[in-house]
Amino acid sequence: MDSSFFQRNISLHTKLTMGLVLAGGRGTRLNDLTRWRVKPAVPFGGKFRIIDFTLSNCINSGVRHIGILTQYKSQSLIRHIMKGWATFHTDFGGFIEFLPAQQRIEEKWYSGTADAIYQNIDLLRRYNPENILILAGDHVYKMDYGPMIAFHIARDADVTISCIEIPREAAANFGIMSVDEDLNITDFQEKPSNPKPLPGKGDRVLASMGIYVFKPSFLFDQLIKDSDNHTSTHDFGRDIIPSVINKHSVVAYPYKGIDSGVYWRDVGTVDSYWKANMELIGVTPELNLYDQEWPIRTTLKQYPPVKFLFDDDGRRGMAVDSMISEGSIISGAKVSNSLLFTNVRVESYSTIENSVILPNVNIGRNCHISNAVIDKECSITDGTVIGEKPDRDRELFYVSNDGITLVTPNMLGQIIHRVR
Repeated sequence: MDSSFFQRNISLHTKLTMGLVLAGGRGTRLNDLTRWRVKPAVPFGGKFRIIDFTLSNCINSGVRHIGILTQYKSQSLIRHIMKGWATFHTDFGGFIEFLPAQQRIEEKWYSGTADAIYQNIDLLRRYNPENILILAGDHVYKMDYGPMIAFHIARDADVTISCIEIPREAAANFGIMSVDEDLNITDFQEKPSNPKPLPGKGDRVLASMGIYVFKPSFLFDQLIKDSDNHTSTHDFGRDIIPSVINKHSVVAYPYKGIDSGVYWRDVGTVDSYWKANMELIGVTPELNLYDQEWPIRTTLKQYPPVKFLFDDDGRRGMAVDSMISEGSIISGAKVSNSLLFTNVRVESYSTIENSVILPNVNIGRNCHISNAVIDKECSITDGTVIGEKPDRDRELFYVSNDGITLVTPNMLGQIIHRVR
């Protein structure tokens, strides 16, 4: 069979697939980064939000019918989607709709990932998709969902789960599976403390990426059955998947990233978030943001170009081994090995090292910031030192296990979200 025929069939199947993005999680391990925003809305990579990667994967894969399920502190996420993604339904012949917790079936909010889908089951029946693709909106990766959907159809599977190898010590944060030689899933445990390693790889396990392709009728039957089970937590990993692996066709799909890579990041902690952002400034990072064949889309804001000011000894605006986003001004300061998001200003005689600075941050004169994440809208006063004295930083800010200092406006006494 020639490749063009295969590609046409992938395109047809993706167009008939409904994508559902779960975007209601609190992301508590990110500490104050998710105090006022849901995890998928957290900025990432200089100009994006985390959810942009999942949505871009959908659009680039040909999945043009997308529902975003929201619940926890979703306002900034909704604003971002409305400004940056609302026009794609006309541009690409599909739609992106919000499916908020609205008590359509029962007088309760979403109580788990499976319950979130169940509470919109009437809408899904009305859409009548050929396949239902369920995605997490809080992971960073690039993936063509078309081959996975084609694999699911070729295997005539009831559900297909995308999987990736991870270190065994990280298993407590993921659903871990075992498979046979035909990729049938034979066991599934949600966040086990002592998982069974892969054969011949004592330090590796096979983890679910939270990406599922379901036959719609099978999914609806399982959701209804689960909703009637009062002992269930109504979660895919804890309840739905373990209950079906011995009775139905449940298969694993080994993750294949764009550019033949296997880049996938959970960014669920301050340390992993800082590290994933810092990886981007490398000479050849695993995540290629410059790939024109697989663009990552986001809200477009009209910022001017980056500006570097002054060239005097001791007062030279410069950046080395760093990424600086549009709208930023480096005024007689030095930035090294750091990532600055949009509209950041760094004043004279300041130094920024090994740090991630989110949008709309102002850093005053004579500041020294290292090994830090500075949240949006922070205003750092002249002479501030962050990252050099961990004990002092712990008194004022949050310091992670790996020594990364997180600073938010609230920690600085700058009240952005006033409730009284």
